[in-house]
Amino acid sequence: MRYLEDLEKICKINSFTQNKKGVDRVGNQMREWLEEIGFKTEVHERALIGNHLLFLSPKTEGEKILLLGHNDTVFPEGKFEEFREDDNWVYGAGVCDMKGGNIVALEALREIYRENGKIENIDFLLVSDEESGSDDSKFLTLKIAKDYDYCFVFEAGGENLEVVTGRKGVGTFTITVEGRASHAGTSYTKGINANLEASYKLIELTKLTNLKVGTTVNVGMINGGIGANTISPSCELKVEIRYKSNSERDRLLKELNRITDKSFVEGTKSTLDGLIQRDVMEPTERQIELISKLEKITDTKILTEQRGGVSDANHVSSCEVVTLDGFGPFGDGDHTVRERALKSSFNSRIELMSKILTYHQKHKKIV
Repeated sequence: MRYLEDLEKICKINSFTQNKKGVDRVGNQMREWLEEIGFKTEVHERALIGNHLLFLSPKTEGEKILLLGHNDTVFPEGKFEEFREDDNWVYGAGVCDMKGGNIVALEALREIYRENGKIENIDFLLVSDEESGSDDSKFLTLKIAKDYDYCFVFEAGGENLEVVTGRKGVGTFTITVEGRASHAGTSYTKGINANLEASYKLIELTKLTNLKVGTTVNVGMINGGIGANTISPSCELKVEIRYKSNSERDRLLKELNRITDKSFVEGTKSTLDGLIQRDVMEPTERQIELISKLEKITDTKILTEQRGGVSDANHVSSCEVVTLDGFGPFGDGDHTVRERALKSSFNSRIELMSKILTYHQKHKKIV
């Protein structure tokens, strides 16, 4: 299986998001392979992170497909750069998240090229900063998404090779509380305790969680005060919100502002900073229609699931492009030194995507 040799080659290259040189090495290797099968490369150069790469095929009449992946991984240099395999699994940084998925897409494209001698109406975007939130690449993704009818994303598949139809939206915020310092022993009543205010806000923020509808609000970090003998003059709360619908997003944003503006401790003042990093990917009827057609094309039952984690599928979906995620191999242990991917799932995924793209190349449409 040549593609496992290719996977080993790129997994042994450290591509921590902040390691521009390593991310670009992975990108250049993918570029070499994709240009061998007729793609033209549009390089979006970046100074501090890896370059984003958009691989373009010739265009004709018919539906356009975007394949989407990322080259970066989460471990700094020297932490986790091995690759090994046994009878059933491959192990290494990115084997399932998501260099393994990129290889699935590459190998499916190779099969199309071997069969037809050309590829049309399919582009492949590989970004360099997904693991840090896609703060830079999301603008490129959102800009080009409107040019496509469908998007297939190659994050890891589910345990039963489910594809992903929904992902939560996520936002990260900081609430900064200002109080007034004073000596906790001699001037206790002259102080305004920012930490106390933060504690009230923590309780109110936690109340926003509604597990029945998939909403979570987590105050993951609190930093405040000077010492035990000083009334705290300031405090920060780091807050993450996750939600499964636009209505929940709107409710949370309204409540974040309300809780920030309200002073539970007289004299405190608070400010709110932050943003929605990736908006929600909600399941749609158009996805159901697409999956039904894909099942007929591939003669395969396609299982689906929704996930609490996010990916760049969130961005494309927000542009009303019919988007399905999870076309990579099944694996687990991602973001740990135990990351692995199931060998048999590569075969299944490559076969599935090859059938889909073969049909598209023949008919220049799917639905």
